[in-house]
Amino acid sequence: MNQSTSTVFMVRPYSFRSNEETAINNHYQRDLTKYSPLEIIQQAQTEFDGFVSQLLNAGVEVIVFDEAKPHRTPDAVFPNNWISTHASGALVLYPMFAPNRRTERREDIPRVLEHQFGFNIREVVDLTEYESQNKFLEGTGSVVLDRVNRRAYAALSDRTDIRALDHFCTHFGFTPITFNAFQTFKNERLLIYHTNVMMCIGTHYAVVCLDCIDSVLERQKVHDSLVEDGLALIQITEDQVNQFAGNMLELRGSEGPILVMSSSAFASLPTTQIDKLNQFATVLHAPLKTIETCGGGSARCMIAEIHLPKQNA
Repeated sequence: MNQSTSTVFMVRPYSFRSNEETAINNHYQRDLTKYSPLEIIQQAQTEFDGFVSQLLNAGVEVIVFDEAKPHRTPDAVFPNNWISTHASGALVLYPMFAPNRRTERREDIPRVLEHQFGFNIREVVDLTEYESQNKFLEGTGSVVLDRVNRRAYAALSDRTDIRALDHFCTHFGFTPITFNAFQTFKNERLLIYHTNVMMCIGTHYAVVCLDCIDSVLERQKVHDSLVEDGLALIQITEDQVNQFAGNMLELRGSEGPILVMSSSAFASLPTTQIDKLNQFATVLHAPLKTIETCGGGSARCMIAEIHLPKQNA
């Protein structure tokens, strides 16, 4: 069982903007009022294309899909929230909080992965029924998976429901590690909308902001779980989380493991942390300021990992 993969898919944006339906609980979103809507889309596309190019140069196989017409999905650039894939051949579809994000789910993408790229989808696990109950679980945004040690870390929020999480964990044999994580916004402690903004798990290490977990007992639970599984901890601060330093993802490149992040995240890391990360993976960072500012998500959110087996394998 591998923690990371060398193949991913990404969705090139065409209607990108700050999404009013997600802004109510994604406090990392900001409006870029000094730019026109067209300029914002063009800047997002430039950032996307540059990021894809860097991943390809590092030896990651990137399958790029254009945002589906009629281009009414402003957060399509973040596909990891509606889909995940697994080494068993399973593909999971997730319940989404914002109604205008639910149309991001596409039937053509699994079909292309199967018929054009030769991946074997043996099972589709559809959790979208939870939307009718106003319960949500937004993929690997809501759940940070330790695929090797079979643990699912989840900061509970409006977008991460414990019942939907238990359904996922029971089906796939993960142990849920749940907690409440907070950020300070306008002098209030508010729940963090997605777990993957404050933690990342690699093969031999974890990047985590334990300071976001206000409960001493929950903080200790997360700490102990990571340490007991033999992961080296790189602890980041809330200020670094605000620069998307928690929104990283380990992938496998042609020269070994790489750790992907935005340039904003990289700039927030002191040399000591960069040196420690470089013990485990080569750091790759890309400028994603427009996508981060308007979308409230960063490098990890833009990548849907493909863990599926190949056909006839």
